[in-house]
Amino acid sequence: MKSDLKNYAYIDGNNLHRGTKEFGWLLDYFRFRRWLTEKYQIQKAYIFLGFITSNQGLYKKLRRAGFILIFKTLTYEADGKAKGNCDAELVLRTVIDYYENRFDQAVLVSGDGDFACLTLFLLNRRALKSIIAPSGKYCSYLIRRIQCPLLFLNNFKNRLFLKEKAPGTDETVQGSSSY
Repeated sequence: MKSDLKNYAYIDGNNLHRGTKEFGWLLDYFRFRRWLTEKYQIQKAYIFLGFITSNQGLYKKLRRAGFILIFKTLTYEADGKAKGNCDAELVLRTVIDYYENRFDQAVLVSGDGDFACLTLFLLNRRALKSIIAPSGKYCSYLIRRIQCPLLFLNNFKNRLFLKEKAPGTDETVQGSSSY
């Protein structure tokens, strides 16, 4: 049965990846995309990432899994560490989509406290379906204190983790640890 809802997901790629990896597992992005569709009727799932040229294979697999990729050009700190903070892009895309009536409800996938203002914006307009944080540790107090639907992805690890398989033998996203 197809839903008539137009729900969109806005995903902080770095927060999601780091939050699951720290707990010793990698997310299977094909399973995750399917789970978002089944649980939240997500029609479009945007994932915001810093662009790294060598990750073209990963980006291709994420697109095949059904994600729309939004890139931020990387900058580099004095020590050479890459920085690709996509928070502003995520907030702007969400607000534009809200004001252009593109979605009914949004799911934010991040526990970053910088999104507390966006969470309140959507919640006050009854346009927030849920916040999905990687875990309690990767969910800021600024988000947790807001009375909104909040889910920790770590509780779904058994459904969503990347199983070890020979590369190229299935549709799982291999090499997702590269961003």
